[in-house]
Amino acid sequence: MLLEAKTAIVYGAGGAIGSAVARAYAREGATVHLAGRTRSTLEDVAERIRHNGGTAYVAQVDVLDRAAVERHADGVAAGADIDICFNATSNDDVQGTPLLAMPFEEFLRPVTKAVTAHFNVAVAAGRHMTARGRGVILVMAGGREAIPRLGGSHVAWAALAGLCRQLAAEFGPYGVRVSWLLSPGSPGYDDHDGQPDGAGAPGTAGAPGTAGSPGTEGAPGTVGLLTGHLPSYGEVANIAVFAASDWARTITASEINFTGGAVVD
Repeated sequence: MLLEAKTAIVYGAGGAIGSAVARAYAREGATVHLAGRTRSTLEDVAERIRHNGGTAYVAQVDVLDRAAVERHADGVAAGADIDICFNATSNDDVQGTPLLAMPFEEFLRPVTKAVTAHFNVAVAAGRHMTARGRGVILVMAGGREAIPRLGGSHVAWAALAGLCRQLAAEFGPYGVRVSWLLSPGSPGYDDHDGQPDGAGAPGTAGAPGTAGSPGTEGAPGTVGLLTGHLPSYGEVANIAVFAASDWARTITASEINFTGGAVVD
């Protein structure tokens, strides 16, 4: 088990990506703390984890409320060291409207939410991680393609990348890694069970034929996919497991690109 005896907090754990990552972390031996806005959805994820022999706890947390995020992280750390922080929260972006027709407030909203949410969770978890000299902070980010009508999404993703680099630079000397994951979108099925998983959940609705937002639904074979294959939610979760494990201990301040060639480095 790659994450045996680890403790992970997954923010946005009720969504398609967050729930898949939480279940994969539990499968690999981690105790998982599920944080999100809707307790009933989180309880459903926790029940699946427990049914498969894992350990999961649920907390209703608003990632935009810094004090609430810190109280939750302090509570988790009081019981066990926080080893992994994974942020799969949505940016509440508005897609499909050209910038010429978009109110500035709608453009700015995903930027503000993305930066606020990740700053809050990374600092809350990072405070405990840096104090003991190890930990991993991960976030779902988005692409660098030139795609029209994505509103403030590209600016939000660029801001997340910049924030992650700065966090990595400041936390790195204390043994804490920070990276962001780049997916081309997922087709809406989870290969843990072959069934639709989280359709329409936060961060999963995307415009067909675009790279979409983190973990979004897209049309197979679009946007220059060299492999012709979109990663399932389970495959995204497996990459999140690798990124959180000691196998990736030298990866930090880096984008983990599994876009199948849609974004070429």
